[in-house]
Amino acid sequence: MTTLELQKIANDVRIDIVSAVHAAKAGHPGGSLSATEIFTYLYFEEMNVDPKDPKKADRDRFVLSKGHTAPGLYSVLAEKGYFPKEDLLTLRHLGSYLQGHPDMKHIPGVDMSSGSLGQGISAAVGMALSAKLYGEHYRVYTLLGDGEIQEGQVWEAAMFAGARKLDNLVVIVDNNGLQIDGPVAEVCSPYPIDKKFEAFNFHVINVADGNDFEQLRAAFDEAKSVKGMPVAIIAKTVKGKGVSFMENNVGWHGKAPNDEQYAVAMEELRKAGEALCQK
Repeated sequence: MTTLELQKIANDVRIDIVSAVHAAKAGHPGGSLSATEIFTYLYFEEMNVDPKDPKKADRDRFVLSKGHTAPGLYSVLAEKGYFPKEDLLTLRHLGSYLQGHPDMKHIPGVDMSSGSLGQGISAAVGMALSAKLYGEHYRVYTLLGDGEIQEGQVWEAAMFAGARKLDNLVVIVDNNGLQIDGPVAEVCSPYPIDKKFEAFNFHVINVADGNDFEQLRAAFDEAKSVKGMPVAIIAKTVKGKGVSFMENNVGWHGKAPNDEQYAVAMEELRKAGEALCQK
């Protein structure tokens, strides 16, 4: 897929995210928007998946360790064709299968229920180990928040992955710099993130702009060439990316736009989409 095609899909995913959170009157837009390019690249370019056969045995696996950014995952799954896009507007509603955190039992395309921070990477490591033990060739990807890596369980999982040389595992850190209580550097600094993963025997790839598809493409291509070590991609992103009043604003970690804010966001995203169509 060309970069322009991916950019158009990402813009549609952003529209879906903001629409779903607005309809729910709750949710986590900031970290969903920061990871939009990552979600889009994984599902439309990187991973071996098929929405017509979501449980196929040789599919690549994805675990959203920062499960509160489910609006981002749901939106890209809908764009990929796993379920109808109109279902996104039922997000968090009573009786909807699209609840506030991913549910592997009810949502097509979700490989692991997640939301308790720190636990998703452990599940991903287990999946990668299973592939090695059974001689399977699928790859496992997991997305973590930079606030999430303050959890000790993350580093237990990393230690195990490095010790077992799980080169079929790719850990992605969405380094948008903000968590629910403020800047990660002030709350409980995880820096230097790259050196920490290196210490646990990971091959580390730093991405200066994780909202840039060309940089993501280079990072994931490099990851596929690594043998004998798991990979950590540290992607610097912008929280709330694509909606001006949400960008780099910690207040948008976990709240929904009101009707006026929603109208502003939709207008911005509509104009961004039109600009992409003119390229």
